[in-house]
This record gives sequence, structure tokens and C-alpha cells, in this order.
Amino acid sequence: MTTPAETRHFFVDEAGDLTLFDRRGRIIVGQPGVSNLFMVGVALIPDPDGAKRTLEALRSALVADPYFKGVPSMQPSSCKTAICFHAKDDAAEIRREVFRVLPSLDAKVQIAIRRKAEMASVARFAWRKSKHKSSSNDYYDDLVKRLFKNLLHKSDENRVTFARRGKSDRQDALEGAIEKAKANFEKSWRKPSDRPTLIASAVPSESAGLQVIDYYLWALQRMYERGEDRFFESVRPAYRLIMDLDDDRTKPYGEWYSDQNPLTLEKMMPVAG
Repeated sequence: MTTPAETRHFFVDEAGDLTLFDRRGRIIVGQPGVSNLFMVGVALIPDPDGAKRTLEALRSALVADPYFKGVPSMQPSSCKTAICFHAKDDAAEIRREVFRVLPSLDAKVQIAIRRKAEMASVARFAWRKSKHKSSSNDYYDDLVKRLFKNLLHKSDENRVTFARRGKSDRQDALEGAIEKAKANFEKSWRKPSDRPTLIASAVPSESAGLQVIDYYLWALQRMYERGEDRFFESVRPAYRLIMDLDDDRTKPYGEWYSDQNPLTLEKMMPVAG
């Protein structure tokens, strides 16, 4: 009897921005409208179709609720909550309902964090030394490579959906980042990581999985940027690994949080612009 092939479904999004300097080359990290952090996260969702049904049913119920009748984001013309969930745009009462259902989706989440003050310092040094200027895609692809290093060897096939970034087609670059992740796994563990991996890009309205990872990113970003951990705590079990890559207080490669080293506000290195 043939064993059915196992397919793992991953969904990737980002939080924060990659603005480091103003037009005069001055560091503006942490100023109004500019985040202190940049994060990329991936959610492994065992049943993407089930997640879609759950979120669509919730959204339909909320749209039909008279309590939300006059909420701007609930109007189809706004192209916001009435179309898909997005933590930044959703009203507080909507976010509460989404956080209630997230644990039922059994997502496993990993997030890599860069602190932009450190990124700006390194970027300025690189420019002065060799006139090399890193692009936002370089930073993004590096975090993708790190996140997927140990994720792609456990199934017969992988399907990775990335949140679309801008209007350009980055299929080749994303495939390159995934191949580097596989190569790094093989180099570290001396085991093959040649499972077929299909890559696609989508917008959140096309993918429930992207709405899920958006919420997990938002909760962690809220904790880091504002010191507010109640959203994070409500869905804590889903976070399997959080890599704070620029927190080098004890290790040069950063601080990694997991079940063995749970993240708390007290442990977290303060965020500074």
C-alpha cells in the first residue's frame, strides 16, 4: 500500500518597514512613522482550506453583525476587513475575535527580527568602506533564508506562499533564497534537503494563511515596539522560534526564543531607535 505524499504549507509575510535613512543620509529609525524593527515570519498551517473556511465564516458573521454596521473598515468599498483580516486595519473588537480563533488553526510560527538601528550602522559602514548599498530585498531574502534553513526537509513536498511585495515579480529571487536555505541545511547537518518546493506570491485577500501570519507578526511587533504583551500571550503556544538576530548581549548570532527559552518582556532587549 502506497503511503500518501505529505505536503507542508508555509505562508510568509513581514512587519515593520526598511526605512533607515532620510534623503540626507541621516538615520531616522524610530522617528514618527518609522519602525524600530523589521520582521519576517512564516506560519506552517496544517490545513489551509480549513483555515480559509474558519476565517471566512468569522468575517461573514462580523460583517452581518449590526454592531459593526457603521465601522468604516467593515464596508466593502474600504477594501479592508470586509475583504480580509489585517491586524493593523481591523478594529479592536475585530482583532479580539480573530485572536480567539487563531489557536484552532494549529499554526506553527517562526519569526526572524532585525533591529534597524544596528542595520543602519552596518549599512553606513559598508557604504563608507566599499560604496555598497544593500536593498530592502537583500534584507528580506536573508531572513527568508534563515527561517527556512530547518523547515524544508520534513515532508515529501513544500508549498510556500509569500505576501506580494510591491509590483515586481521576485519569483527568481525567492527561489534563490529557498535554495540557499536548503544548501545551508545540508552543509550544517550533512543530510539531503531536496524536497520539491513550489513557490507562489499572493495578496492577503487571496490567502487565509497570509492573514494568519499577519496577526502573529502584529502581536509580536506590538510586544517589541510598545511593550504590550497581551496579544502575544493570547497565542503564545504557536510561536515555535523567535530569532532576535541583533540582540548580541550573550551570543554573537543573537537571542533565540523557543519552548526551552520562552520570550518575556523582562528577557527582551529594549528597542531603541
